[in-house]
Amino acid sequence: MDTPICEFVNRYHLSSPIRLHMPGHKGQCLTGLEHMDITEIEGADSLYHADGIIKRSEENASRLFGCPTIYSTEGSSLCIRTMLHLVLLHGGENTVIAAARNVHSSFVSAAAMLDLKVRWLYPSQPDSYLSCKLDAMELEIFLINERPTALYITSPDYLGNIADIEEIANICHRHNVLLLVDNAHGAYLRFINPSLHPMTLGADLCCSSAHKTLPALTGAAYLHIAQSAPPICYNQAKNVMALHGTTSPSYLILQSLDMVNVHLVNGYRFQLKERIRQVRHMKERLMEYGYALTGDEPMKVTILAKAYGYTGIELAGFLRQEGIYCEYADPDHLVMMMSPAIDETQLQRVSQVLADIPRRLAITEGPPAFHQCEQERSIREAMLAPCRTVPADHALGRILASPSVGCPPAVPIAICGERIDLAAVQRFRYYGIQQVTVMSDYGW
Repeated sequence: MDTPICEFVNRYHLSSPIRLHMPGHKGQCLTGLEHMDITEIEGADSLYHADGIIKRSEENASRLFGCPTIYSTEGSSLCIRTMLHLVLLHGGENTVIAAARNVHSSFVSAAAMLDLKVRWLYPSQPDSYLSCKLDAMELEIFLINERPTALYITSPDYLGNIADIEEIANICHRHNVLLLVDNAHGAYLRFINPSLHPMTLGADLCCSSAHKTLPALTGAAYLHIAQSAPPICYNQAKNVMALHGTTSPSYLILQSLDMVNVHLVNGYRFQLKERIRQVRHMKERLMEYGYALTGDEPMKVTILAKAYGYTGIELAGFLRQEGIYCEYADPDHLVMMMSPAIDETQLQRVSQVLADIPRRLAITEGPPAFHQCEQERSIREAMLAPCRTVPADHALGRILASPSVGCPPAVPIAICGERIDLAAVQRFRYYGIQQVTVMSDYGW
């Protein structure tokens, strides 16, 4: 498989050009990467109007993923905005998006910009705001009653839970509902046997972050479109992405995506298979030590910290002291993301550090109950309204204007436009949110 973007940039650099174009560094090295950093000069193609080297590279990626695949240099966030806009073009003014509640904050900002009507789905037995397992029968009844244009879910979620995409896709398609999947954490799922990637299992539109689980630079991502999706989705994808994205996509990230294609065909599947086996053994060892785990994603290790007598934040602190940095920690969870780039020796070291932490009596206190707050204003109205920041403990009765969460995990504790009730205040306090942004024209 060729790497047309990388080959062009390398030829350009070796020609010792006088760069009378952006960027301003002119190829002179400050960080060591500048000589490979270019813009849309003649022959370099253009991401949103690709007909040359970028198009060829995207075609390589499309063959690897088994469906039309478009590059993003702004992560899955740009892909999410694009997916939702495409559904709006397909559904028109009556578009309604049904969404599992554990969405990324980029979904909320896109809903605000597009003024989408959103119907939230909550799990029947919530155990964390980061997860939202849907019951098949309840989902079918919901789709019959609400008749949304599309269903939007997150799989894998931040804790490593994988939805039954095939079953959900079948339910959606029985009722003429498009299935959109935020697969940001699961790009690698295409390359295990059998494939667990949402596009293999029936999704219509899907985003995958190459930088999260594949060896790509931060910001590298894919937008996948099923062959069976409405034609407008493919025909307008680039135009819509250009509307929401920067006019200066990073050529360093594009080269990274280009090189990943070659990496994926040169032994990656075998490396991944071996590492999955080793991670599975690691999980088994951790359970033998007394740790409780959750999630079924093969390359994510999520510890239920309180069962071992600690918070996830405390366990993360022990790991940092040993030079080990986890993906995410909160009072209940410790999340570690693996890849073939982590070798077996490193996995063993992590296991040993965790084994050396003395087990304590389990902490029985759980997180505050998670439920739906009353929606007072639309997401758009709340997010675009004049606002002010107040202490979270003083936000009772106010209307939330901003998701008020950082990344990770970037999953909103409450949704913009919702009235903050006592349970929401308790959740803010539990997860360490000290200030929230509320509509300033309400209740003052």
